[in-house]
Amino acid sequence: MLAWSAAAPACAEDGDLAGKTVTIYIGNPAGGTYDLIGRLVARHLGVHLRGHPTVIAENMPGAGSLRAAAYIFNVAPKDGTALGIVTETIAVEQALGDPAVQFDAGKFTWLGRVVASNAVEIIWHTAKVQSIEDAKRFEATVAGTGPGNVSEEVPALLNAVIGTKFKIVRGYQAANETMLAMERGEVEAAGVNWSMVKAVKGQWLRDNKIKVLWQEQPTRRADLPDVPALGELGATPEDKQLIGIYANTGAIGRAFLAPPGVPPATAATLRDGFMAMTQDPDFIEDAKKVSADDLDVGTGDEVLEAVQRTLNVPRSVTARARQIFGR
Repeated sequence: MLAWSAAAPACAEDGDLAGKTVTIYIGNPAGGTYDLIGRLVARHLGVHLRGHPTVIAENMPGAGSLRAAAYIFNVAPKDGTALGIVTETIAVEQALGDPAVQFDAGKFTWLGRVVASNAVEIIWHTAKVQSIEDAKRFEATVAGTGPGNVSEEVPALLNAVIGTKFKIVRGYQAANETMLAMERGEVEAAGVNWSMVKAVKGQWLRDNKIKVLWQEQPTRRADLPDVPALGELGATPEDKQLIGIYANTGAIGRAFLAPPGVPPATAATLRDGFMAMTQDPDFIEDAKKVSADDLDVGTGDEVLEAVQRTLNVPRSVTARARQIFGR
């Protein structure tokens, strides 16, 4: 159980951040998409905020990024100087009663989203498993990046609901490590972001080194028409609703948040500056350099709607999920 002290007092409510240093807390270790996008935003956000504050990025990994979320909610100053990027499953973990959840995801000050996530499960070409049906007959090892991350929870959910036989190998830190582990033969499969696969491992696709088993979306994307979406899986309506909890995380994606209780003028400064940044040609060009050019920008209100949809999942469904995960 994590414990936090009282939050620092809020600053003046005029929204001007001149002379301040804004810290973006990244809930994941260095090297993955959360880190890359967190640092991308840190490089560009300051010039679009009132007062042009200095913006820095700081990694705060732990508990599948829920440590950073709890810190921002309970401890960080509510004056616009503390922001964060945390797991897209933040609302799922709250709905499922994760003990590391010491916050209410619906009460954060959501700024907006840079990239809508399309996590996929990829598997190495030499594995026996090359489809979901294969995974019901043969075991396949999957790289896990910590509790609360879809890399572990979706395979575990599919094992329980549709009878797949994925074996989760824990201890990896981020997507770049899991893909290296696949290449080395340590594991056979990994959950990663589809845009990252296309940008960083395009040669794997061209050489047929990997197969995409599923995409974590309600329906199939146009660029993955032959890959099952999570929203399709499950034999009963309740099964589909259960698996669908993780199909809805993509709308949260790589979103940024601030603590609850940020003064309205400061919240407006942060939200307006964030959206202005996403339209800046310099930001867009820099995004291409870090393989984050598959931008899918969303407003803070759109992210909040996705969070609330997950928090409003029927209790019968979340109770079954907690039983599956032993919570």
